[in-house]
Amino acid sequence: MFELFLEGGPGAMSLLTVELICLFFAAWKAPAWVREIGLLALITGLFWQMLGLYHALGVIIQVGEMPSFTLLMKGWRVSFIPVMYGMIIYVVSLLIRIVQKPRI
Repeated sequence: MFELFLEGGPGAMSLLTVELICLFFAAWKAPAWVREIGLLALITGLFWQMLGLYHALGVIIQVGEMPSFTLLMKGWRVSFIPVMYGMIIYVVSLLIRIVQKPRI
């Protein structure tokens, strides 16, 4: 798991982990914010993926030569790590919200 954390980028993954901690704190103190924090984590993961792909494409343009297909796919795989972590946080927020919802 720590390898995925480092592959996803320490900046993005640390920010998402802080959002996960805030999610658990909000579940305890401010239940109305749980879904919004989960959605923020999902958007943060998508933003970091787009930022990583933007930088990768910038490097490809700067070099002026197309890299190998394998290298492109490895970069594409790594760019999905923050998105998957953000999705997991969003699902956790929805589960917390379901558990905390008043029953009829």
